[in-house]
Amino acid sequence: MSRTPLPGFRLALGLTLAYLSVIVLLPLASLVWQASGLGAARFWTVITGDRALAAFRVTILSALAATAINGIVGLALAWALARYEFPGKRLLDALVDVPFALPTAVAGVALTALFSANGWYGAWLAPYGITIAYAPAGIAVAMAFTSLPFVVRSVQPVLEDLTDDVEEAAQTLGAGSARIFTSVVFPAIFPAFLAGLSLAFARSLGEFGAVIFIAGNQPFRTEIAALLVFIRLEEYDYPAAAAIATAMLALAFVMLLVTNAIQLWHLRYTRAS
Repeated sequence: MSRTPLPGFRLALGLTLAYLSVIVLLPLASLVWQASGLGAARFWTVITGDRALAAFRVTILSALAATAINGIVGLALAWALARYEFPGKRLLDALVDVPFALPTAVAGVALTALFSANGWYGAWLAPYGITIAYAPAGIAVAMAFTSLPFVVRSVQPVLEDLTDDVEEAAQTLGAGSARIFTSVVFPAIFPAFLAGLSLAFARSLGEFGAVIFIAGNQPFRTEIAALLVFIRLEEYDYPAAAAIATAMLALAFVMLLVTNAIQLWHLRYTRAS
């Protein structure tokens, strides 16, 4: 029998699985059980109602927009932190983690103050007819703020571990900077980049505190699914709240399955090539 570096592996694994079951699996199972009490017909009626569909649409589209923004900005920020030395780099690196430490409600209040009509950003954007606070764009901004670190922290370590040998070889063969990035660097960081995007998207789907302050929470326009769940709970309609939450949970699982499938395909493709 091979030795493991951790003593008591079976005990440690058992405690970990027990903790995971109590903290994660049982609450999720309870949620699904609560939703199943509605019955299939009632469950479908709840999640396909006009207000619920509008909330799902607002949530998903805003999360996609925030993820697209973070995909570009997060990759550029990770590249700068991993490849360059400049004054204030340590401070910028620390600021990336601020959304992790900052309460989301505080972030929502701060973003609302900045993007309101008389805020620092809002007053500058208002003459151009651009409205962020109390508009769908504000939801995407709040989601992008809270989920940016996931992309940066997923890609940055991989970029730091990449050696310059392959890039230098491609350069000696006449490849330009764009060709080197698309053919050498990006394929190497793609799994980490995809993982970061997935985490950012999932975080955006579940965002609540930062969004409710800046969104305006107008049904059919700026109301997100998490807020609709909260409203149903305040109405003591627990089964309906559980049904909407279960639909969001199913969407998150589907997204994770698709992400894992893409990563598996990419791994097989790179090995075959």
